[in-house]
Parts: sequence; structure tokens; C-alpha cells
Amino acid sequence: MLIIQKYGGTSVANPERIKNVAKRIARFQAQGHQVVVVVSAMSGETNRLIALCKEVQPACDPREMDVVISTGEQVTIGLLAMALKDIDIKAKSYTGGQVRILTDNTFTKARILAIDEANMRRDLNQGYVLVVAGFQGEDEEGNITTLGRGGSDTTGVALAAALKADECQIYTDVDGVYTTDPRVVPEARKLDTITFEEMLEMASLGSKVLQIRSVEFAGKYKVKLRVLSSFEDEGEGTLITVEEEKNMEQPIISGIAFNRDEAKITVLGVPDKPGIAYQILGAIAEANIDVDMIIQNVGQDGSTDFSFTVNRGDFVKAQKILEDMLPQVGARQVIGDNKICKVSAVGVGMRSHPGVASRMFKALAEEGINIQMISTSEIKISVVIDEKYLELAVRVLHRAFQLDQPS
Repeated sequence: MLIIQKYGGTSVANPERIKNVAKRIARFQAQGHQVVVVVSAMSGETNRLIALCKEVQPACDPREMDVVISTGEQVTIGLLAMALKDIDIKAKSYTGGQVRILTDNTFTKARILAIDEANMRRDLNQGYVLVVAGFQGEDEEGNITTLGRGGSDTTGVALAAALKADECQIYTDVDGVYTTDPRVVPEARKLDTITFEEMLEMASLGSKVLQIRSVEFAGKYKVKLRVLSSFEDEGEGTLITVEEEKNMEQPIISGIAFNRDEAKITVLGVPDKPGIAYQILGAIAEANIDVDMIIQNVGQDGSTDFSFTVNRGDFVKAQKILEDMLPQVGARQVIGDNKICKVSAVGVGMRSHPGVASRMFKALAEEGINIQMISTSEIKISVVIDEKYLELAVRVLHRAFQLDQPS
């Protein structure tokens, strides 16, 4: 089998852990598998490098920032390759550029366009374990690019797709995907399997186990994905599957996701006319700010209140853009709230089970939790609530959908 293994920053946080990873890889190779390893920077290293950049230039130049922060993974690949050689495993390290992971030129948030896997196949056939720097690539002009935070997951899945690997294993500090964060709900259960659709929703809604782009990639290219703990030798982790089992016991809800990094902006007294939503959100999009939930309430006086949520880090910037636009739009006022959060129930079982929304709203109402915004898709229901109720809401919904019970 050809296996891609990805190890996060906590898994390679110090020389001792790097040596433990090398021993794990050696066991897989001893079983006859070809192994490609993707690693993140050592825990805390990327934050340290970003802080250095900001000390030198507060508004960091994106191209030069990528040059600096890509060095974190370069250190790790060299150290892991040495640890493998020290236990007599043939190993070779590769930066993103050496692999020729071709990206666009959106520095700090680049997207992978293509991967030239020829050199990797040659070295695999010669018995090497390949150690690849996650999170990075290069554009057409040879500039170093990075894929955004959590981009090492995307590198691992992209390599698995390019090499047509049998499995992509994501090693992290948890032993799988849980029904919700066990730090909030101690009764949360590890899932044996979850669908790509569910995992994509969970990742987009705040679950930090996998980076959303990596799940998109895996679903698109049908990469078999498994989440495991790098601190445990036993366990099957959680397998992320293409389709749900046609099983009568399929749970209605698979998990409760939440995201604290939310802020709400409302433009009051907006003229109710065609093109107004584009006028507002177009300016936000041009500033490279992602919008999540949107609500428009039309009043009797020909005006509307237009609300949407953004990442909390973009709150001040987005609010300033809209305040500057008020005369142009003809709106009355911009107000905001950065003390909100989003809580979501996710499950493919929703498709065949009516009444999920009413069950969710009833459980929140019984605890006196007010819902500010609602968003739905075929397999998820999300609500925006006051941040102070986040943990209570997650516990209540976890219990309401009996996620603490064995499947």
C-alpha cells in the first residue's frame, strides 16, 4: 500500500516526539508499505515566525511573510529525515518547491493548482520514505507560497490525490472525530465513521480537527481519509467515507459544531431596491472578507435591515468599510456585535427525518437561549446566539439528540 501520513505541530513539537514519529513510520515501512510523510512546523513555531514578521513590519508584506513562515516546516522535514536515517531508514526531505507543488500567487492563502509527482514516484520506487513540508508550494514564477493556517492537511490530501494513495492518515493530538468538543461536553463520543459531507460541514462550522480545504480536496478526489492520534499506538481513529452506510441505525445528527470566531454586522434602513445586497456585499468581498450567514428583513416603509456574519478578526475592517459607504448606499446606520457565536447540528440523517429544527429550537428555548439568526442546508442547521450561552447550548443539543448514547 501507498500511505500518506500527515503529522501536526504537536506531533513533532520536540526532538523526542520527532523520534517517536520516525519509529511509527518505520513500523509501517516494515509492513511493506510505501510511505510519504507530510509535516507541519513544530508546535508554536509558525506563531513565533509571524510575530517576528510583525515586529519588523507591522503590516507584513505577504510575499516576504511567506518566505519567513515557510521555514518552520523546512526545519521539521530536515529533522524528521535525520531521525529516520538514524534508525537506518532511507529518507529524503522535500520542500513544497522541490516537490513542485504549483500554486496560484495569492500569498499567505495560496491554492494548489497542480502537483508534479514524477520525482516522488522515482524515489518511492527506490525504497525511500519521503518527508514533505506541508503548508507550502511555489507559484509559476518560483515564489514561495503558503496555503493558509492548517494548510498541511491540504498538502497531505493533495499528495494522496496526486499519487493515488491507498489512504491518507492525518495524525493529530486527538484520536478521531468526536460528536462535539470533549472539553465542552465530557460525554462526547468518538465516531468510527463520518461522511465527507458531514466532515465538511463540521470543519466549516468550527470543528478544528481537519482544515476545511483538506476535506474539500479529499471529497473531490475520493481520497480515503483517516484521523488518528500520534500519541497512541492502538486505535482505528475515524474513517471519513464517501457515502453514509445505508443503515437503519444511521443517527439523525452526527455532531454538534460551534465557532466562537463570529461577529454580526447589521446595516439599518437600507433602501429596498434591486442590487442593494450586491452593493453592500460586493465591497466586503473586494476586501477579501468572507461572509457567512445573511438575513434581510423588509419593512413596511420601503427600507430593509441587512445583517450578516463575518470572522471576528474581520469585524472592525468590515464595519469601517460599511460606515464609509453609508451615504453611497443611502442607509441609516451600521451596528455590530462581536460577542456572538454559531452553534450547528450536523447529520446526513436529517434528509430522511423531519422535525430536527423544531427539536433543536425547543431544546434551546427551554434553556432561555435566544436565537438571533438561522441558516440551514440539507444536512445542517446553524444558529447564531449570544456567546455567553455557547457551552450551555452545545451541552443541551448534544443531550437533546442523544449523542452521548452509544450508536
